[in-house]
Amino acid sequence: MDWLTTLLYAGAASFFFLLIGGIRRVWFSPLSKFPGSKFAALTLWNEFYWDVVKRGTFMWKIEEMHKKYGPIVRINPYEIHILDPDYYNELYASNRELDKYKWWVNLAGAEGSGFSTITHSHHRLRRGALNPFFSVRSVTQLEPMLVAKVEKLSARFRQLAGKQEVVRVDAAFMALTMDIICDYAFADDQRHLDEPDFKLVWKETIVGAFEGGALGRQFPWLLPLTKRLPIALVRAMNPAVGYLLTWQEAVKAKVRPIMTADTNSNKSAVTASSPKDGGVVKPPRTIFHTLLASDLPAEEKTLQRLCDEGELLTGAGSETTAQTLTRILFYLKHVPEAHARLQAEIDGAMPDAAVLPAWSELQQNTYLTAVIKEGLRLSYGTTTRLPRIAHEDIRYKDYVIPAGTPVSQTPYFVLMHPGVFPDPTAFRPERWLAPENEGKRLDKYLVSFGKGSRQCLGMNLAYAELYLALSMVVRRFDWDMYETGLDDVICKHDFFVAVADLESKGVRAVLRVRE
Repeated sequence: MDWLTTLLYAGAASFFFLLIGGIRRVWFSPLSKFPGSKFAALTLWNEFYWDVVKRGTFMWKIEEMHKKYGPIVRINPYEIHILDPDYYNELYASNRELDKYKWWVNLAGAEGSGFSTITHSHHRLRRGALNPFFSVRSVTQLEPMLVAKVEKLSARFRQLAGKQEVVRVDAAFMALTMDIICDYAFADDQRHLDEPDFKLVWKETIVGAFEGGALGRQFPWLLPLTKRLPIALVRAMNPAVGYLLTWQEAVKAKVRPIMTADTNSNKSAVTASSPKDGGVVKPPRTIFHTLLASDLPAEEKTLQRLCDEGELLTGAGSETTAQTLTRILFYLKHVPEAHARLQAEIDGAMPDAAVLPAWSELQQNTYLTAVIKEGLRLSYGTTTRLPRIAHEDIRYKDYVIPAGTPVSQTPYFVLMHPGVFPDPTAFRPERWLAPENEGKRLDKYLVSFGKGSRQCLGMNLAYAELYLALSMVVRRFDWDMYETGLDDVICKHDFFVAVADLESKGVRAVLRVRE
């Protein structure tokens, strides 16, 4: 048998194997009874095309499937998706032990992070060590640092207003949230607020990294391989990825000295004398000091594990809150009556423009709260579907989803559902105040931070940033949008977070100091 015949036999065998596998997936899988596209059930290449080639658009293909097949559909060979706002809280219930889907979390490229933790019990262990750091009490104690950063942004805005410069407000808010989370996590202020362009490259890098997650799901070996290449080579091939890897090395450089200091402090509890603390030197308490001092097992305190956690905290803790602030500023100008009403309320709550009220006081302002909720709704938080795996069968209406099947809903579809939020694309803070909605009832559909045991860790920190930063801007400044329209803010691409038109030059404004 010559080599050509052997090759033909091998090709035929491979084709036969793929054919049998495809038939089994489409017609004989435990999921074959669920409605949906046969092509989607056949292969993951369908999702690859829409999310990688067509850049973050598979979400709308899922929406099309629901319009054709109903509220429950099979979206790929292995997953079920549900579109039902009233079932969201039941699926992601806190009392349900749900695992994450390993294939899906490959997008993060950080196995040691809480975000990428697969099992419910392991996540509970990791989350338990971090929860105290993000409680309302802890964030309130952090408030002086938050106010200092907000005041720094105010000073920059005042300078730029005096020069009538066009400001990339999306980059400015990203600089604010990044400086806050880095100071909190590492006691290392990145000083992005000091950069002339508010470190625009960081915003572009983190959004690029989020987009790369779809490729990382399909090819999980790609990022580890890239990390093995010299950073200079990666930077030459793709500057954004090179910057991301440089940043990851910088995270390690921040964590290493914290680990060293923690080790040294364990060797000698008293290293110097101080009348205030009884002779014990206390290092600045950061998230990583706390993790190292916790009763987590040793394998949870390795350098790589802590760096993975740090990367996800800084990425997730900066982009989503900055997007919300950015969109609120845009919509307040897009809906002038909302701006006027909010301005009047904040003027009354903050009679001295130079003094920011406490976060707890600002929360008492009902229209400000309504504006923030509407801003969160139209910023979406995480746009990508959130698959979970139950250890028991899940019932949805007449369907029984087998245990071990990844099941998801997509937050975007809840936040933009016309049956819950009439005229969903409109910015209408009043919808949160209407007596017929009773506020609390609508709150269950505000899923920007997720729901259940995996709800966003930094929710309280995000709320504090939103109340303080928005109050500062509205009380002290007026602004006009500069060559910025709806295409610059509405979601057109799902890169894990909402991304507007890819040709957008960002959300830009010209600021004026209010007299």
